[in-house]
Amino acid sequence: MTQIILTLPYPVSANRYWRTYMPKGFKAPVTTLSQEAKEYKAAVGWLAKAAGVRQPLACRVAIAYTLFPKRPLDWQKRMAKDPMNWDDGVQCIDLDNAQKVLLDSLKGVVIQDDGWQVRRISAQRAEPDGEARLVVTITPLLTDSPQAGLFGEAA
Repeated sequence: MTQIILTLPYPVSANRYWRTYMPKGFKAPVTTLSQEAKEYKAAVGWLAKAAGVRQPLACRVAIAYTLFPKRPLDWQKRMAKDPMNWDDGVQCIDLDNAQKVLLDSLKGVVIQDDGWQVRRISAQRAEPDGEARLVVTITPLLTDSPQAGLFGEAA
């Protein structure tokens, strides 16, 4: 199995990902995916298919992603003022917000279930270089016998 590399749209903020409402006749609020979240998941599905993903991986995986915020129109002015840290004030969702949305959108498309499959996560925020996006690499982790040697067996 080889790595899967996808360039995805900038993720929906986790704050807008869920919609909670009180349906008439219910005693407790109901939480569902927002329309924006459904559209994002659909876009991820299409991009994965276009990249050759035909079915979700059924093995352990490592996920690495890089979040690229949109480069602001005044980026050159900011860079001239502070060349080393010009992008610190650029609007960007939190990495952990992006992670939840990413894993949820990959579920059932590229991976079966993040609960048992995702064994390693690496995330970084990149310097804005143009359009906002999320680049993700999914690497299968193949283990023949994860607990070999636990009871004295040969590894």
